[in-house]
Amino acid sequence: MGQPWSSHALQMKILVTGGAGFIGSHIVEQLHGRAEVRVLDNLRSGFHHNLNGLRHEFIAGSILDRDVVRQAMHDVDYVFHLAAMVSVPQSVQQPEECSAINTTGTLIVLEEAVRAGVKKLAFSSSAAIYGDSPVVPKVETMPPAPVSPYAATKLEGEVFCAQFAREGRLATVCLRYFNVFGARQDPRSQYAAAVPAFIERALRNEPLTIYGDGEQTRDFVPVETVAAANIFLATQSDATGVFNVASGEAITVNQLAKSICELTGSRSEIKHAPERLGDVKHSRADIARLLATGFSTTHDFSTALQATVRHFQTREK
Repeated sequence: MGQPWSSHALQMKILVTGGAGFIGSHIVEQLHGRAEVRVLDNLRSGFHHNLNGLRHEFIAGSILDRDVVRQAMHDVDYVFHLAAMVSVPQSVQQPEECSAINTTGTLIVLEEAVRAGVKKLAFSSSAAIYGDSPVVPKVETMPPAPVSPYAATKLEGEVFCAQFAREGRLATVCLRYFNVFGARQDPRSQYAAAVPAFIERALRNEPLTIYGDGEQTRDFVPVETVAAANIFLATQSDATGVFNVASGEAITVNQLAKSICELTGSRSEIKHAPERLGDVKHSRADIARLLATGFSTTHDFSTALQATVRHFQTREK
């Protein structure tokens, strides 16, 4: 995965905003024993238990509290900014709050990173920026077409990151995540993603509901790959700008459900419900720009899905 860490790595001081969340905790985990890690999280959608066994300093607070952000940023070399309102439906219901957290909060983090002399900031963005465009694969140069407040605020975050980098104030890199899955993803959230929701229901032999005919395709990427890409692009690469972070491959939702039933030995029935309004039929990333940085990963879909199933099987016991 990229180049080996140099001897100075343990001296690095890193801040992960939203570090108690699903993806953030995996970044903390991959940094364990490699750097001094500080986590800033208000536990709105994260959990303390996600960080169990991982050496870190924890600061409870919001990215909207400039004093707290300034305290968290003290003496930090690199920042991974994941704190956000992460639900598309919630952003539609609460657009003003979404704008405050995702846009104003990101601006505060950027400004305080500059003030603290941070070397580089990695911003967690989203493939939602591409909107409903039927064009596949998604390439970073495509015109953005956000259709939700969440997507719009992620695009604004990218614009701010580009501005700070262009002005020479702060090196930034933006990572557009596709369908991330893995251990510690919350299956019981009102907005749960397909993988954890399917696994939990399959383990209980409950019906799996697919919206539409199930032939829609998605680019599922293991959370370990996402964490590794963050760390590589921030601390081991001079790359700046926007990068798709995905597997570059797509499978149908029907295939996903069938694989999960097979891996769990489930008797779950697969049911179909009406297609959800606004669902994109096909989504797959072009990851040539990411690979051109020298980043590579050994986390393939089938192995990662098996590991995710094992994680949830352990939880169920």
